[in-house]
Parts: sequence; structure tokens; C-alpha cells
Amino acid sequence: MTTTTAVPLSVGPSLDRLTADVEIVVPVYNEEQSLGGSVDRLQRYLSEHFPLTWLITVADNASTDNTWGIACRLAKEMDGVRAMHLSEKGRGRALRAVWLQSNATVVAYMDVDLSTDLAALLPLVAPLITGHSDVAIGTRLAEGARVVRGPRRELISRLYNLVLRTTLRSSFSDAQCGFKALRADVARRLVPLVEDNDWFFDTELLVLAERNGLRIHEVAVDWVDDPGSTVDVVQTAKEDLKGVARMMLGLARGEGAIGPTGPLGRPSTARPKPGRSGQLLHFAGVGAISTVTFAVLFALLYRPVGAVGADVLALVLCALGNLAANRRFTFTDRGPAGRRDYYAKGLTLSLLPLVATLAALAATSAAGVAGLGADLTVITVANLIASAVRFHFLARGYR
Repeated sequence: MTTTTAVPLSVGPSLDRLTADVEIVVPVYNEEQSLGGSVDRLQRYLSEHFPLTWLITVADNASTDNTWGIACRLAKEMDGVRAMHLSEKGRGRALRAVWLQSNATVVAYMDVDLSTDLAALLPLVAPLITGHSDVAIGTRLAEGARVVRGPRRELISRLYNLVLRTTLRSSFSDAQCGFKALRADVARRLVPLVEDNDWFFDTELLVLAERNGLRIHEVAVDWVDDPGSTVDVVQTAKEDLKGVARMMLGLARGEGAIGPTGPLGRPSTARPKPGRSGQLLHFAGVGAISTVTFAVLFALLYRPVGAVGADVLALVLCALGNLAANRRFTFTDRGPAGRRDYYAKGLTLSLLPLVATLAALAATSAAGVAGLGADLTVITVANLIASAVRFHFLARGYR
């Protein structure tokens, strides 16, 4: 569990004298150009239209420009605004630091660009104030949402949420819309379980909320993309996929539970076992991550140990993780019952991709077209064929 190690600096209203229905965090990093205008707009909206008591906290996570200076000025000049500075970077780290010390009833956050229409704020927090829900999220992907953004970011967002549904079996529609809220008592129990301190923080928080039986409320939002956003979409997507793989293994080991009966005495959510089509979909999702992991390992090992050695080592390293993920997510099986038979059968079936890929490598060598690109292509095809056979035999035990 990674936590912030630096003591945050705070400017503005003292928390020991201040309570609010809702504390809204605006995490920022090098946002000197937009910070002042955004906080002014948010503060005026809350003052004029928001019926609950509120506090705005600007959480600067290690900015290298004048963001912290501007945040301090805003905290001194504007009612209901405070600023916090952390010496380490990370949006998740900033949210963790503020949320876990908040005296508010509900903690929330929104991106500094205010891409989400602020009219959605009251519908977001109302079910939390009443106790009807535990977590609330804005969604750009549900019916009723109105979104203006480019096709590239739209495609990446939809593909990412599809990956979450197939690998982590999530049911929420939009993991990364920068518009979320939690009841503070829930945050104090849930946030310490979240390992990520960066962009994957949101996804991990929501997956753990679902796994612990929390009720997640969704609000379809009006959202306009910020063309000046500095977020590296491709790099963020790569880090998110690493986070997905880590969570799959962790959940397969039974990690991430608040308690045996879930928070607040509620039983944890029990999901029905999927039918054959559902199993195939989850198997494909696990396989996609395994294929990428195998390809990376194969490429790294190719020169040091050769094609055959890289193939064997990469398959061995991926086999146990693949089997554990499929047992947990594809076949929704957990606990000791049947575990030994499943792994014995699975490891035996793992010989199929080994034989298939070694035969493919022999074929490329005999044809005189050996090389990293050619070898990786043929063994990936062989692996996919062998995986289809493995699914058939593994699934027979879960009819």
C-alpha cells in the first residue's frame, strides 16, 4: 500500500474549525494558466446555486510552475477556498491526502478544466447526503449524457471501459470521468485499500467499491473536452492496463476486501456465474492481457536466451497468472474447493501452447524467415489457436 510520505502544506480555513456538507477537491499539476478562472467560476456557482454547505480545496501535487502561489492567493482572497500542497506528484495521492482528513459529510473531486457541467453536482452528491448510495460518479457513456470530444479520445475511453468489463467484471459505465464523490465515512474505509496514486486511482477505487458491495450511483453528464489538456492519453492508457493486470492478480488472491460482510454490515455483492458466451468474453479479455504480457516478455528475452528460450520462459511466467485470472474472472470460482484439480488440469493444458509455439518457431526457422518480428507473429497465432483448445477443456468443468 503506497501512501504520501510528505506532510502537506495548507493555506486557508482551518479544518478543526470548519465543517461542510461537501468538500470538493480540485487536484492540479502545473495549471497556472487555468487555475484562477476555474476556481472563480466554481466558487461563484456554489455561492449562487448550490443549496448545501461546501468547501473547495485546491490540491497542488508537486507543480513546478506558479500553481501553488496562485492557489495560496485564491485561498486568502476567496471565501470557502483552501489550498493544500504535496511535494509528490499524483492525482490519486492528492485525493487521498485531502479525503482522508476531511470533516465533510461527502468528499468529491472534479478536474480543473471543469469539463463537466456544474449543474450535475447536486444530482451527484444528493444520494450520498441522504444515505441512499455510497459512491457517485459522472458518466459520459450512459444514455442521456451529452459529450463533445474528438473520435480518438471517445474510442480510447470506450475501449478502456470494455476492457474493465471483460477483465475485472465491472458494471459501472465510465471509470475515468473527472467528476466523482463518496460519503466520507466510506472513503475512510475504502481509500486505504487503493494502491495507485496516479490516474488509475479512479478505476481501482470503483472496482474495490463494487467488490465490497457498495452502491454506486451514476449521473449522465454534459461534458465538453478541454482542447488544452496536457494529459498524455497513450501513456495513461498503458499505465491503466498495468493497473488492470495488477488488480486481476490481487483480486484472484482475495485482496481488496473491507470485511467479510462488506462495509456497514452489508453483504458483499455476489455475482451469478456467467453462461458460456460470458465465459468466452471474459476468457478473451484475460487472454488479451496475457498476450500483451507474453509479447513484451518474449521481446525482452529474445536476444539474451534466443527464440526458444524466450518462448519457454515467457509462457511459464504467464501461465500461473493466466490460470488464476481465468479461475476468478472467467469461471467465477474461488476458495479451496476444486483448486488443485483446476490447476493440475490447467498446467497440463499449458503444454498445448508450448508445443504449438515451438512447432511454429521450427517452421519459421526451416523457412529461413526467422527474426523477432516473424517469430513473434507466428507464435502469437499458434498461441491463440492453442488457447481456444484450452478454453474448451477448461470450460467443461464449469457446465
